[in-house]
Amino acid sequence: MTRSISLLGATGSIGDSTLDLIRSDREAWSVVSLTANSSAEKLAKLATEFGAQIAVLADEQYLPQLRQLLSGSGIKAAGGAQALIEAAARPADIIVAAIVGCVGLAPTMAAIEQGSTVALANKEALVSAGEVMTAKVAQHRATLLPVDSEHNAIFQCLQGNDVADVRWITLTASGGPLRTKTLAELEATTPAQAVAHPNWDMGAKISVDSATMMNKGLEFIEAHHLFPVGLDRLRIIVHPQSVIHSMVEYRDGSTLAQLGPSDMRVPIASALAYPVRMDTNCKPLDLATIGELSFFAPDEVRFPATKLAREAAYAGGAAPAVLNAANEVAVAAFLAGQVKFTQISAITARTLEKCAPQAPQSLDAVLAVDAEARQCAQAMLEPA
Repeated sequence: MTRSISLLGATGSIGDSTLDLIRSDREAWSVVSLTANSSAEKLAKLATEFGAQIAVLADEQYLPQLRQLLSGSGIKAAGGAQALIEAAARPADIIVAAIVGCVGLAPTMAAIEQGSTVALANKEALVSAGEVMTAKVAQHRATLLPVDSEHNAIFQCLQGNDVADVRWITLTASGGPLRTKTLAELEATTPAQAVAHPNWDMGAKISVDSATMMNKGLEFIEAHHLFPVGLDRLRIIVHPQSVIHSMVEYRDGSTLAQLGPSDMRVPIASALAYPVRMDTNCKPLDLATIGELSFFAPDEVRFPATKLAREAAYAGGAAPAVLNAANEVAVAAFLAGQVKFTQISAITARTLEKCAPQAPQSLDAVLAVDAEARQCAQAMLEPA
């Protein structure tokens, strides 16, 4: 049976992996919407290849180019924030939400409001609007399937079990490319060094988040909303090999772990095929070749981002949205050469101290908090 699918963020790393899976069983999928930020040429090529109904660019200045490239194809071309929302709201069996950053929040909410199955790869949306989003999922009877490797691993380990029996949920972290660096070396880190992840092929922003460990902090908050076991039962451990993607320990002492290669096609396939399984052409896990698995406690002196995220999670209200917005501003500034690597967490921490809006109760309120926090963080940028 053919299933319809929309992919929000088709030209990023998650998009590439998702479309590779669709390519492997082309007759099983009908593509509805494909979106991208500004990559008109790549989006047009993908929309043509997969026969999408509509292709949307978030950045409208590239829309004329997209229209020209799709002329005569019968594929609708559109651009702008509202067009992204409309693409997400088109009926589809599954919507993959893979737009990086808070810009993906409104389209993800639109997908949820149509009561569809949403494969969530945008952690920032759930971090910034956790209570609002989970309430919408319940209201519209949507299904939220986690695509992040860690959350998908937890999801798999929880199947057939009661969350009341959970003692611990452990998120594993690779530690990123800078795990062994000293504070002095971290201060001198360049963007090229920060994005050179040893295990995963990801975009620049997510790679920097992995290097600062903020990625794991955001995942800690996301796990709190996805798996209601309580913040006190969530913890993080550094596992450099990225073979165990997360673990769940139960009250009887049993610990279930999901293992797999460092390939995002594995968790994406889990979400696309749920509740069954699908074939992938991923390289099988070879534990004998890997040899050993190691684990370390997070170092929150060199990498304070996980502590900031945990404190924001406990504070609740607007704090997680402020954390996310400030981090996005600081990471963008670092990638542009405006601030040092170590200033990313410092700017985020100062923003959390100075920006304390009321808890958002709606999508518009979340976006207002996001805008206020960005303005506050922007004012704190210092020359590198």
